[in-house]
Amino acid sequence: MDVIATAGHVDHGKSALVRALTGMEPDRWAEERRRGLTIDLGFAWTTLPSGRRLAIVDVPGHERFVGNMLAGVGSVPAALVVVAADDGWSAQTAEHVAVLDALGVRHAVLAVTKSDVADPAPVLADVGERLGATSMRAVPGVAVSARTGEGLPALVGALESLLAALPAPDVGAPVRLWVDRAFTIRGAGTVVTGTLAAGSVAAGDRLVLGDREVVVRGVQSLGEPVEWAVATARVALNLRGMAVEELSRGDALLTPGAFRATDVVDVVLTAVPEGRLPAEPVVHVGSATVGARLRPLDGAVVRLRLAQPLPLRVGDRLLLRDPGSRRVLGADAVDVDPPELHRRGAARQRAAELATRPTGPAAASAELRRRRIVRAEEFAAMGWPVPADATAHGPWLLAGGLADELAARVPQVVARYRQLRPLEPGPPTEVLRRALELPDVGLLEVVVRPPFVLRDGRVLDEDAALPAEVQRAVEQIRARLRADPFAAPEAPELVAAGLGVRELAAAVRSGQLVRVADGVYLAPDVAEQARDRLSALPQPFTVSEARQAWGTSRRVAVPLMEWLDAQRVTERLADNTRRLR
Repeated sequence: MDVIATAGHVDHGKSALVRALTGMEPDRWAEERRRGLTIDLGFAWTTLPSGRRLAIVDVPGHERFVGNMLAGVGSVPAALVVVAADDGWSAQTAEHVAVLDALGVRHAVLAVTKSDVADPAPVLADVGERLGATSMRAVPGVAVSARTGEGLPALVGALESLLAALPAPDVGAPVRLWVDRAFTIRGAGTVVTGTLAAGSVAAGDRLVLGDREVVVRGVQSLGEPVEWAVATARVALNLRGMAVEELSRGDALLTPGAFRATDVVDVVLTAVPEGRLPAEPVVHVGSATVGARLRPLDGAVVRLRLAQPLPLRVGDRLLLRDPGSRRVLGADAVDVDPPELHRRGAARQRAAELATRPTGPAAASAELRRRRIVRAEEFAAMGWPVPADATAHGPWLLAGGLADELAARVPQVVARYRQLRPLEPGPPTEVLRRALELPDVGLLEVVVRPPFVLRDGRVLDEDAALPAEVQRAVEQIRARLRADPFAAPEAPELVAAGLGVRELAAAVRSGQLVRVADGVYLAPDVAEQARDRLSALPQPFTVSEARQAWGTSRRVAVPLMEWLDAQRVTERLADNTRRLR
């Protein structure tokens, strides 16, 4: 399906032209028909000769209902600009065209109506020239009469060409359906309508509105039930879990987790206007209308504080309307989670940063470098793609090169910590996390690299040596154990050698000694030495027999045997004897 919106002055025949094209009545309210003008949004559709299904959003042309007009065109990719041959360009035509220009609409067809009443040629030339100076550029123009049908085939042909040139929508994108109507149907419940500009929606889908989750009970498109609808499409969704009183125009149904609600957004104006910017513009996006306070940063860069949060993404086109002057300005969202500006000159610096930020894929890399580390789902919800140079780890994204930069700082942090605490193996992981300003201790896995390792909640340097005096004392103990592997030194001997509890713990962590029990320290190869001697004994054997084979005291033999049990070198039997496993 393709969707376009009308634009043009009241009484220039937009609704009549829609009726002639579709055979449907777009004006929905009795008041509209009584007064002969469109007050709210109307909808009609038809099948073109090529087989394309075309839905038309008919917007009000009266200046008092421009807000309703904006709700209709906000999600629509193309426009049908309608100007009457007997009236020509008017102030309201200019306002509608200014809206399309500010929204960046690039695809349009000009229909000069009432060609049976006045010569359409002058209006075709004049309006065509005016449109050429907007985002729509060269627009095909067709003279048409809704009353006689003259020119309708040519207009249909122009629409066919227009639709064929439209860029393909992103059907894999998350859903953001701006609600333009909400009502109830007897037996069905709450129904909302909107233009599905991207993604797809099907019965059973779960969407969110604010902090509420709703379930799509059914989908209709162009008045018919469908299993699912794919962008671009006019859709009506039957919702479960939401009362109609809780919905209004401007609400947005969203794919869960795919969008970030924000009330502060930095934007770049598409054109810097002459004169002062409106201090409190009305912001239009999709079908939403919210008040805002505008803070100029510098040049075309401004910051908007919205009266209520909106689900915005980087790249969204917003329209700023000055209620007093009726002037409209286009603005592109460039940051939906901007930093606070406290320091003197911060606003100008921020504007310069945004003005010089690269475009295209490089922009995402630049933004990630500014943020350094961010959750991947939050980065995507802002509207950014994952940069090719980013480092992904679990739920996190690190800017390109940041992991290497942080890894280079690890030796400094570990060395400083061990200088202050030479007998500790290395800093706790939390100490390193804070030093590197990481949001999650799990990110240490990316930046801790050999010879450093993560073990037992600490960052260890596998090449780190003990303090010189401690190492000399340990070497003396090891030399003694090489001569007699089971001659564990007594506590007074250890103290005399300068090996207290902390020094011994450091020697054990460095792998130079093994703690068999409290006060019993042996060489790292003691298990192999013990097994060799036990293998010469008849199996099973007693602790006493093992002690004699080892040539040691009961102080060493009993805890050593229990340690060997724990190491699964020996197996304790029911009669308290052992055997080798």
